[in-house]
Amino acid sequence: MALNDTITAPSGPLAGLRVIDLTSVVFGPYATQIMADMGAEVIKVEPPEGDNTRWITTGPVPGMGGIYVNVNRGKRGVMLDLRQEEDRESLRALIATADVFIHSMRGKAIAKLGFDYESLRAIRPDIVYTNCYGYSRRGPEADKPAYDDTIQAECGIPHVQGLMNGEPGYVATIMADKVAGLHALYATMMALFHRERTGEGQEVEVTMFEAMSSFMLVEHANGAMFAPPTTPAHYHRAVEPNRRPYKTKDGHVAALVYNDKHWNAFVAAVNPPWASEEFATLAQRAKQIGRVYGLLGETFLTRTTQEWLDTLQALHIPCARLQSTDELFDNEHLNAIGFFEEVETEQGPVRFPGVPTWFSKTPGKVRGPAPMLGQDNAELLTKVASSVAPAIAGESQ
Repeated sequence: MALNDTITAPSGPLAGLRVIDLTSVVFGPYATQIMADMGAEVIKVEPPEGDNTRWITTGPVPGMGGIYVNVNRGKRGVMLDLRQEEDRESLRALIATADVFIHSMRGKAIAKLGFDYESLRAIRPDIVYTNCYGYSRRGPEADKPAYDDTIQAECGIPHVQGLMNGEPGYVATIMADKVAGLHALYATMMALFHRERTGEGQEVEVTMFEAMSSFMLVEHANGAMFAPPTTPAHYHRAVEPNRRPYKTKDGHVAALVYNDKHWNAFVAAVNPPWASEEFATLAQRAKQIGRVYGLLGETFLTRTTQEWLDTLQALHIPCARLQSTDELFDNEHLNAIGFFEEVETEQGPVRFPGVPTWFSKTPGKVRGPAPMLGQDNAELLTKVASSVAPAIAGESQ
């Protein structure tokens, strides 16, 4: 299937932007997936063995696993063996046409190949060059390998999960990869905004450990920020063991009877026997939040899930029925807004979770399937080599 048959015409706020993507797994590819959804032409560069995520989950054909297909949708794909000078020359030719270069190789490795920032700036002076690392090159952990599990451990997630559950544990999503990917996206966009105003490119560094440390300390820094500290570094409500979906007569319901307006409405409507002045204000409840959650838990056992949903919704108290990730595909709200986008691929139709943001003038969309390994080598490398590579070769002499 030809490229033009699989990728729709550019649309969205990033239409016209060309991104060279040397990232793998999820951290970098998630950032560039959003760029592609928003109209950028993203050229994914893979080694002969392909991105590891091709193989770690299942798909309709080998090498097209679900995670790979999702975070690399709408991208063009080339396969290059950067151990070979001919392929390195092909990559330099692509870079000469690009606005953004983003990679997730270790600093020493990318420099050894000749694709560090200074080398690329010589090819494309206004390039935005984004490094996706585990740890900053400025610290003692530079070039230390990092994965979601290890970063979760170092930024305190298993610790606070242990405060809640009695045993340290990871959260059941690759949070570090995805949060860092969002940081890589906004950092690259900010550098492009600077280039738009000044004409200057620059080098950007985004790291998983620093991104997740910042993310975790939004609320968990708490009183530890002050001198002297007023509390340990955790937000007590978030780690309270009784903070969990409430059991009902026939299932569970999530609800947050939290601020004074919601609390007073709940007490007036339900009239629980334990309601008293000691729980009258948010400040009072916050000081004994574990006890409050426990008492609410006892009360929620008295009705069915639907009865509670009807009551809480009538009171405008935040609540939700528990659902599985499988059920998201049949969610009434998501389907009503057209959240899922079905794309025809060589392996059959794929129902992608769509673009979660909305633009009145330049909406994004899922532009097409993920590329097969080396899918666009012939078209992209031949075209670029004939127009750009001779000029680069002349500059390097």
